[in-house]
Amino acid sequence: MNSFNRHRICMVSDFFYPLIGGVENHIYQLSQCLIDRDHKVIVITHAYNDRVGVRYMTNGLKVYYLPFKPFYNNAILPTVFSTIPLIRSILLRERITIVHGHSSFSTLAHETMHHAKTLGIRTVFTDHSLFGFADLSSVLTNKVLQVSLADCHHIICVSHTCKENTMLRANLNSSKVSVIPNAVDASAFTPDTSLRPSSSVSDEIVIIVASRLVYRKGIDLLIGILPKILRKYPTVKFRIAGNGPKEIDIREVIEREGTEDRVALEGPVHHDQMRNFLNSGHVFLNTSLTEAFCMAIVEAAACG
Repeated sequence: MNSFNRHRICMVSDFFYPLIGGVENHIYQLSQCLIDRDHKVIVITHAYNDRVGVRYMTNGLKVYYLPFKPFYNNAILPTVFSTIPLIRSILLRERITIVHGHSSFSTLAHETMHHAKTLGIRTVFTDHSLFGFADLSSVLTNKVLQVSLADCHHIICVSHTCKENTMLRANLNSSKVSVIPNAVDASAFTPDTSLRPSSSVSDEIVIIVASRLVYRKGIDLLIGILPKILRKYPTVKFRIAGNGPKEIDIREVIEREGTEDRVALEGPVHHDQMRNFLNSGHVFLNTSLTEAFCMAIVEAAACG
């Protein structure tokens, strides 16, 4: 690739490693693919506990953990002005030519895109979730999205349904929006029935859940069906991967029902261990309310 086509790209989102999830993995994998194509890529995110400053990942991927603490649902407090000095300094120092924001929920993505536009840097935004139009949270988020994407150079959606949803929410022209479905490395997610309980030995059925344990992932639905399924089907067990504020509610249900031996809370499962985790069950369950293209479902399908 000649130098004329080489870009200096800034990926930005409140959601990145060490947090585990679809957006985080998408940003990392996309960055690695762009680095392989000879582009320069950096990532901007907020601090995670004591992880503050500059870190380097595979292939020299440079990650800026800015000294801003998450305010709500792992996103920073929206202020616009307090982030200007640091972000402006990074964008100019790294000579960024494209800023790529991820997730409608990410305050940092919207603010960095705004600062980039004042510096004449081109902006791209990827929307990963579906939203409604009626509840207060959706109304506020949609207004922010409408302002943020009004002069964004291009928007990427992960499914055709997501495109329709984003266009309605942000009042966008279809020519500004492209659909690029999420991809899964099929060589990394392959079936392995030896990891599942043998049907010839027992009638045990293991249901796998892999999700951030928050309201928008439909965890309230999961909490509602857990006791009903466990009472009706004595051979069913659950393995739940992920963490979040709803974890305590799940633990309360487990203790109330006395099913500690049938529901295992595994905590965060790293992506390199996800294949074995998915293969350890028979059924994959997703209850998300906002999923536009669930990576975990595709990975589970690839594992059979």
